[in-house]
Amino acid sequence: MTKKSNKVKAKIKAIKRSKTAAKRNTSQKGKRAKVALSYKSQLKGEIVRVARAHGFLREIADESAETQEIREYFVSGRNLLGTIPGDIVYFEKVAPAPDESSKPEARVTRLITASDTLLIGGIVDGEDGELFVAPDSFGARSPLKIRKWNGFKLKNHDKVSFVIKSRSEKHHLHIVDITGVYGSSQSARVCVNAYLDEKNITAEFSEEVLDEAESCGVKIDPREIPNRLDLREVPIFTIDGADTKDIDDAIHIEKVEGGYRLGVHIADVSHYVREKSALDEEAFSRGTSVYIADLVVPMLPKALSNGICSLNPQEERLAFSCLMEVAKSGELKSFEFKKSVICSRLQGVYHEINAILDGDKSPDLHDKYREVAEQFPIMSELATTLKKNREGRNAPNLNSSESKIICADGSDENVEAGFCIDIQRRASGENAVSEGIIEEFMLLANNAAARLAMQNELPFVYRVHEAPAEEKLLRLSETLAGLGITIPELKPTAESLSAVLKSVESLPDDERSAGKKEVVSMAVLRAMMKAKYSHEPLGHFGLVMSEYAHFTSPIRRYPDLSIHRILSDYIGDYSDSAKKQSLNRKYMKFAHDSALHSTHAELKAVNAERDCGKYYAAEFMSDKIDMEFDGMISGVTDVSVYVMLENTVEGRVHFGSEDFRLDGNIALSNSVTGVRYVLGDRVRVKCVRCNVPLGMIDFEIVGGIL
Repeated sequence: MTKKSNKVKAKIKAIKRSKTAAKRNTSQKGKRAKVALSYKSQLKGEIVRVARAHGFLREIADESAETQEIREYFVSGRNLLGTIPGDIVYFEKVAPAPDESSKPEARVTRLITASDTLLIGGIVDGEDGELFVAPDSFGARSPLKIRKWNGFKLKNHDKVSFVIKSRSEKHHLHIVDITGVYGSSQSARVCVNAYLDEKNITAEFSEEVLDEAESCGVKIDPREIPNRLDLREVPIFTIDGADTKDIDDAIHIEKVEGGYRLGVHIADVSHYVREKSALDEEAFSRGTSVYIADLVVPMLPKALSNGICSLNPQEERLAFSCLMEVAKSGELKSFEFKKSVICSRLQGVYHEINAILDGDKSPDLHDKYREVAEQFPIMSELATTLKKNREGRNAPNLNSSESKIICADGSDENVEAGFCIDIQRRASGENAVSEGIIEEFMLLANNAAARLAMQNELPFVYRVHEAPAEEKLLRLSETLAGLGITIPELKPTAESLSAVLKSVESLPDDERSAGKKEVVSMAVLRAMMKAKYSHEPLGHFGLVMSEYAHFTSPIRRYPDLSIHRILSDYIGDYSDSAKKQSLNRKYMKFAHDSALHSTHAELKAVNAERDCGKYYAAEFMSDKIDMEFDGMISGVTDVSVYVMLENTVEGRVHFGSEDFRLDGNIALSNSVTGVRYVLGDRVRVKCVRCNVPLGMIDFEIVGGIL
């Protein structure tokens, strides 16, 4: 083939591309330009989210590909062809992402495999009394027609499960059969149960998994003790919340010449959860424990999580110990990891240890902690140094608004068990001292684990946190400018973000300044990337650590269990250089798969905790209609502002008027009245509506800006 013919063909292709581009260059209200590309190859993907007018799909990478990068695509509603989350499809790329913060566009060309995941929805009344299903699992323009009730007695507001029996290329034309009824969708607990089923987050374990867990016994095997470092005579103890059942970390500390000797002892879960066992496969699948209000969906059965693996007081337990020598300066001088056997002296409680550190000399506390109390001032001293060092590294000190959801326990016959009776802001100072001590010690052990892996080039699962993307920093700069905060040019460094947080520390201690401080902290948090797991040591931006992993919670996190398994082999049969190659072959793919899956599992758990928290918030506020509250403007859109109450409950104030305009993503202004609602402003609101199944609360501003 001649060069000339190649040029002609290239020119013809270019003309065809330009014609195709012209056809596709129709506007969607000017928001998304369609730049056509000559993508013709059929790619395989999974539908992951579907809203009313659009959705997203994730490309299924070729297993033979060198990198398994996760690629997500935006799909307009008409290009979804009626597909729902979980469907496997063929798709074509349509256009590249218009900017770095957006996703490239695609269109579904054909359904390959219909999803068999559980679908959830709510029963709604039609105008003529006919009942329909409004799906939670995907967006639809109108509720879906029911073909079969299957004997269930349905009524308006019931939360149900269903299957699609007749599919259409338009979501609202799907026809369904009812497969189950949960109860009234006006109950947060009912909505949570349905949500967990839909997302396949289950507290139940198979008989095979339960049998394996039970076979681990309730006492350690005495034959294992000679193979381990015996620390049963060392005054080791745990510190947790008063109601903690799964205790996976314990400590001991002593002062030595030149610094400290610190031991962090972690439940040796990998001893019981063996590779490729039913327990291991189930733990990998779950990836993490999920905590929602008073519900816990554990990663491991109770026989392990609350039993043989939990470092319960006065019980001999197998542990994986990180033994560290720490200088007075807080520098980690040396460390070693040892399989050990321990016997915790007692289960310490945060608020009790705080009281002792504050000088409480009550006889009951003195008696309970007499064996370990001499360690308290030493651990406080070291933790203070470690915290100062973290601040010295300019690690951003962020304060997030965490909620504490309190549900009825069934003791009051007038309140149904599981009903949300209170929501409180989790007090930052409530357990701050002793929680901070444990946090610093766990950070040090996690750092040591990552150092060992990096120094010896082991396959590993790291906890990584990358620097903020440029567009996120730009958005943060715009927010700060709108709030009247002047700072030097933002850079993708921890020092730069710490400077932002410090810039508002000197503001007066009044309500208006408190609101601005909280908004700035929220804005900085949004500017930062999400932490994740990786088989590559990418470092941790937020902690300003180049070596970091999760070693300290193997009962509730699979990444920790993963690196326990790798480190166990390393310090056992694979410690010499000749056998390291074998260890690499054994664990390289495992580390990659564990990191990738654990990241997905963590995101799923975080979303569940957030989404289900909204059900409880709406339920809690449902008997407070027409009551007034003081709050802070926590978010703005082009037609609404969001107001957060002191107890962290957040509701929407919807204006929907053409008179309002959005000012730089930090304020909503009325061009007629001149009223301007700015992030951080204090306002008085009235609760006007609550929708439990949607997890939505509507407020009305009644008191203006305070």
